[in-house]
This record gives sequence, structure tokens and C-alpha cells, in this order.
Amino acid sequence: MDKMWSGRFSASASSLLDQFNASIMYDRKLYREDIEGSIAHATMLTKQGILNAEELRQITDGLNQVMSEIESGEFEWKISDEDLHMGIEKRLTALIGDAGKKLHTARSRNDQVAVDFRRFVIRKNSEIVDALKLLMKEIVVVADKHTQTLIPGMTHLQHAQPINFAFHLGAYLSMFKRDIERFESSAIRNNVSPLGCAALAGTPHAVDRDMTAELLGFDSVSVNCLDTVSDRDFALEILFNISTMMMHISRLSEELVMWSSYEFGFVELSDEYSTGSSIMPQKKNPDVPELLRGKTGRVYGSLMGLLTVMKGLPLAYNKDTQEDKEGVFDSVETAEISLEILKEAIKTMEVKPQNMESACAIGHLSATDLADYLVEKCDIPFREAHFITGRAVAKGEELNTDLSKMEFKYLKEIDERINEDVMEYLGLRHSMNARTSAGGTATARTLEQLEYFKNYLKG
Repeated sequence: MDKMWSGRFSASASSLLDQFNASIMYDRKLYREDIEGSIAHATMLTKQGILNAEELRQITDGLNQVMSEIESGEFEWKISDEDLHMGIEKRLTALIGDAGKKLHTARSRNDQVAVDFRRFVIRKNSEIVDALKLLMKEIVVVADKHTQTLIPGMTHLQHAQPINFAFHLGAYLSMFKRDIERFESSAIRNNVSPLGCAALAGTPHAVDRDMTAELLGFDSVSVNCLDTVSDRDFALEILFNISTMMMHISRLSEELVMWSSYEFGFVELSDEYSTGSSIMPQKKNPDVPELLRGKTGRVYGSLMGLLTVMKGLPLAYNKDTQEDKEGVFDSVETAEISLEILKEAIKTMEVKPQNMESACAIGHLSATDLADYLVEKCDIPFREAHFITGRAVAKGEELNTDLSKMEFKYLKEIDERINEDVMEYLGLRHSMNARTSAGGTATARTLEQLEYFKNYLKG
């Protein structure tokens, strides 16, 4: 069969061009959006008197049959049809005849694909938000059990100050909440209908763009048709949002890899979400977080790929933008499975509080507390207090003793102004609970933070 656009041409396209030009083998993921968009378009054309009621009935019934065929696997996708729009329209016309040929009145594939792809992206924004909330809820469940479990807080991957494990997990809750806000913001900003823009300049037909926008769940219609048919900001935004989210997932994954090692021993990942070695029978490998780190690079590539495609395109539509979908589809699928498997890995992992707390007794985590004591109790300027504390740490290194366990006599030797009440300040749990400023690690503040996230997730 001749292609629907072949009237201008005297020779048929080569099979090589068909293969190179076609997007139907991946853009068919948009079949539901495409059929729903066509039904809305036909409904509007009927209301405007461009189609009659019988033609609308035939088109609607035919498109629903096509939908059924696709979902049952009966539908035959052909590379010669180029894209899903042509594939569906050809099948519709075969089913209902001339009425099917009228469906494309006042519409171009340019605004048609923009509608389909935009609605897909907005739907996936919402689904990823839901999955993020489920992940956050699982993190809250774990955090609730560990508001008093000490763990070394680190900077530069060096022991810094004692914090509680729930507070540490709360940092990731904050990251994922920001991710949700980005997805939600993108959905609001991009929820405008391209339908009716046609090829680039609108249409002379008396269409009602507001009607189709409402039928398809858009908040409004786009302002400028020339921009609309070539705009892929919405696709770039979901790629950026997924990339940022995966960066956060990768940071947590890196910690899970470290925490599950013998050197840390803070958590043990369940057998369900670990693998073994082909040669070393003792191994239990943290493949889930490692793969999550690796897949982060994969979605970065999709973002950079589409940015590169878009950077030099003149207005309006160009075939280059056919390269917009595969990276988005792949990144969305990566995001969905990553969120699901990370949630399950966290849900099933074993936390080892004793190992976490033992690690806090290494690295002089209460050094800052000694400096604070010297400032508050001894009226020593902070810079001098910092120097004195440094000497105390050096003494601890000499004695092979952590500052939190150092005998008072050694501290007194370093500076006569230090009194015995310093020992309370140097206690690791006291150190953690002393940080009561808003957003701090004190258990009382951590409980407030968890309550904040619980209320957010309920809302």
C-alpha cells in the first residue's frame, strides 16, 4: 500500500529508508494516548460540525477495536507504516472505510505526537511520584526504629560527629521529597494541550482546542503553535528529574554498598536482593545497590542525548525529534524498577545497631563537644579551644584511646581549666543529643523530622 504522504512522490521509498525512518517499533508504547487523543479529536470535530454523529460512532468503535487488538497482541505492527499514528489510522480505515480517512482533518502528526508524548510523560510523572512516596514510607518505617541508634556522621568519609541512624535516613527523605516536588512542578508546568496546533501554524478549520484539552485532562491549551509542535522541554524535564532522583538513589546505594561490607558491617542485605560469586563461595555481593549506581549513568546519557538533539534545531518540527522517545522510555522504565527494588532492599535489610555504635568510638567523634565545653564552661575563645582540643586528640592517638573514653587526668594535664564535668560532654550519646538546633540530630529533633515526613506522606 502507498504511504499516506506519497502523493507528492513518483518513486517508492527504499526499504533501507523505511528501516531508518521508522519509529513504530518503539513509539507504539504510546498507543493508548494516541487512541484517546484521536477519540477526543473526533468528538470535537463532531461538535464543530466537521464530522457527523454516525462518523463519530464508527471512528470511536473502530478505535476501540484497534485498542483491543493491540492489547490482545493481534495487531500487526509494520515498519512500512513508519509510526504508530499511521499504523493505527491504516487499521482504522481498513475497519470502517472512508470515515477513518476523515479523522486526520485539522490535525498533523506534529501535534498528534506532541499530544501523545506529553500525556505519556505527565502520566509517568505521577506514577514515579507514587513510587517515590512508597519508597519514602519504607525508609520512615526503618528510621522509626533507630532514632537513638548511634552511627558515625561523616565528612570527607572521615568520622566527624555522632548522629542517629534515623537522622541519617532523614537526609534521603529530604532528597526524595525534593524529587517529588520537581516531578509535580513539571507536570503542572507542562500540562498544556498541543492538539489543534496542526503542523506548526494552527488550522483554518473551526476547531475547539479548549474542548479537546478538557477531554484529555490538560489544564489549558498551549499559547504559540510554532513553539508547541517543536517543544520537548517536558521530555527534558522528566529526564532531568529522573537523573536527579537517580543521583540521590546512587548516593544511598553507595552507602548501602559500604555499610554492607565487612569493614563497616552496619547492615546486611537480604539473600533475596544479593548475589554470590562464581568462584568464591563465601561472597555475598550487594548487586542491587551496585546496579542502581550503574543505571544512574544510563539515565544521564539519555538526558545528554536529548539535550544534544535539541540544541541546534530551527523552528518548527524536525525529524531529529523522533530521537526523543527511546531515551525517555528507557529512563522511565529504569526509574520504575529502581524505585521498586530499592524499596524492597531497604524493607528486607537487617540493621546492626551494635556495629554502628561501636564505630562511633573510633575517630574522636566528640572532639567538637570538647571545644564547645571549653567555650561554654571555661570561657575560652573558640580558636584557642580548637587548639586545645587538637592537643587532646593527639594525646588520644598517643594512648590509642578515643576521646570519648579518655581518662579525665589526661585532659587535665592538657589544660588546667578543664573540670571533671567534661566527661559528660564527651559521651557519644550526649554529643548526639546536644545538637538540638532546628534540623539537628538530637533524638527529639529527629522525631520532629520524621513526623514532618509522615504528615507530608499522608497529605
